Amino acid sequence: MLNVRRLLLLTEATERGSLTAAAEALGMTTSAASQQMSLLEQEAGQPLIERLPRGIRPTPAGAALAERGQAIRRELRAAQADLDSFTALDQGSLRLGSFPTASASLLPLALTRFRRRHAGIRIEVRAGVLAELREMLHTGEVDQGLLWDYEWNRLDDPALALTHLLDDPTVLVVPADSPLRTRRSVRLGDLADQEWIIRADNHPVADVLRRSCRQAGFEPRIAYSSHDYQEAQAMVAAGLGIALAPRLALTSRRSDVRLLPFASGVPAPTRRILLGRAAARPATPPAQAMARVLRTVAQRFAAPDLHRAQLGAVRRG
Repeated sequence: MLNVRRLLLLTEATERGSLTAAAEALGMTTSAASQQMSLLEQEAGQPLIERLPRGIRPTPAGAALAERGQAIRRELRAAQADLDSFTALDQGSLRLGSFPTASASLLPLALTRFRRRHAGIRIEVRAGVLAELREMLHTGEVDQGLLWDYEWNRLDDPALALTHLLDDPTVLVVPADSPLRTRRSVRLGDLADQEWIIRADNHPVADVLRRSCRQAGFEPRIAYSSHDYQEAQAMVAAGLGIALAPRLALTSRRSDVRLLPFASGVPAPTRRILLGRAAARPATPPAQAMARVLRTVAQRFAAPDLHRAQLGAVRRG
């Protein structure tokens, strides 16, 4: 098979009528260009240029190859333009993995900002629980994924490159008219006599509640098992019980519930929100751009002012 770089040298020399001019255009020395041309003629099995006192002239075979070289050069330049457009984020795709809490809070804002800047990138979002998201990353089904962990289930996976986006503290959800609403913070040990709304189907937040209550010295009395956070809020508002939830899960808070922070040192865990990708695969330009957007959006959700706003006028009750 003919060497493409040598074929492009022949094309330049034919167009310019000079091997020296072709060498200069391609960043080569004249002696190196002459050597490469001789190697190309060996590959072709026949002369491709005639060396004249001033410049060169292609043989019929050389002229035919130079014409092919022009077409190859056009395709190579088009290929480079395609790569440049991907780097400039004018086209391409991005596959994201996410879990429901992130999909209902920080991800929509990140997607809006990203699409405003990079409208040519096609985005696909796949939802899943933590184990499913990790598998998607391992198999390459998604390019990057939003993940979470608690202190007792840290993501210690050398196959994943993880970026810590923000900490998501656990808060207490109580009815708007609850006597607890006037407290600046609460202690979990003071809530042993309360009824609790818990997440159903072995949801991670159910594990958080049981672990936290047991660490505080009591077993929670379960009044209702909910299947989503809006349902849990509704049951809290109705006075059926109180609930624990990650703050990020309550960005759409009902007006008839209040969110209370826990006192410092209280065993109410904070989860980490993480962005992960397969460590063995370099991040694509779209993935790098999305990571920058997610880091910026995460700062907004972690801001103290937002925290106070989400806690929802605790003192005003």
